[in-house]
Amino acid sequence: MREFGYERAVDVSGAVTLLDTDPDARFLGGGTNLVDLMKAGVERPARLVDVRELPLDRIESAPDGGLLIGATVTNSDLAAHPEVRRRYPALAQAVLAGASGQLRNMATVGGNLLQRTRCGYFTDVTAPCNKRLPGSGCPAIEGEHHNHAILGASEHCVATHPSDMAVALAAFDAVVSYETAHGPGELPLADFYLPVGDTPHLETALPSGALITGITLPPAPVATLSRYRKVRERASYAFAIGSIAAALDVRDGVVRDVRLAFGAVSSRPWRATAAEHALRGAPADAESFAAAADAELAAAEPLPHNGYKVTLIRNLVVAVLTELTEEAAR
Repeated sequence: MREFGYERAVDVSGAVTLLDTDPDARFLGGGTNLVDLMKAGVERPARLVDVRELPLDRIESAPDGGLLIGATVTNSDLAAHPEVRRRYPALAQAVLAGASGQLRNMATVGGNLLQRTRCGYFTDVTAPCNKRLPGSGCPAIEGEHHNHAILGASEHCVATHPSDMAVALAAFDAVVSYETAHGPGELPLADFYLPVGDTPHLETALPSGALITGITLPPAPVATLSRYRKVRERASYAFAIGSIAAALDVRDGVVRDVRLAFGAVSSRPWRATAAEHALRGAPADAESFAAAADAELAAAEPLPHNGYKVTLIRNLVVAVLTELTEEAAR
């Protein structure tokens, strides 16, 4: 590992000032992803600015009925919070599915959003990778890609985003708040992650040196009946090969509102807007659910060894929405 300096920030303004004056510094929350990448030589910051002790560790109800989640809230505290479990159960389930208890106790909400792909070529500094070294190529396209993207990829990168939490946040229209040396700002999660295009090394729309300070979940009555389902290759904690965050409002057998987001299929959480549009006003049955999934997956461009994800996501949509429909009828 490269030698690095360490400073503990005492307030938000001080933290962003430190990064503003040192472009080779990085914020450190729980370190569950950053430290691993430093050990592998992928990340090589000259200085770490520890933000874990900043007063951003609260979950509060917003005046409009939503929730305000501080950036240093741990994943464990987020999943256990009564209002998260009551109002946005799919979010609590996603966090619990994401990692072991030990990691959840360390990992922070802000850091979770910024974790980087687990693509083996990205984490191997001896291999070319456009995300790590722009212009060097994407060997996954011709190589190992069974768990890579089927939606929104490009010829420059087919890696997937690893976060479970971000998939649920995408389904519920979360907004990310941040602070820079020039003042505060906000980004809807739908705009937070950049498309791959020909610049896969540019992953988020955060301004340079920005510190995530929190996440706002707007009120979403549909979210009270929601579920997160994750498929992985082993029962112990592993990254998804496909996942879904779904919420459903059914009245008199008709879908009145629905939220859908997919994980492990793109470089960012994939909000399934085409499927949602197809479902609103449609009968709440397996045929409609399958047709909606097909509408979304029509844009899929699988590689030779990950086409199974199309069938997997289709089956997840039908299964989870059927379960929610049955639950609504009880």
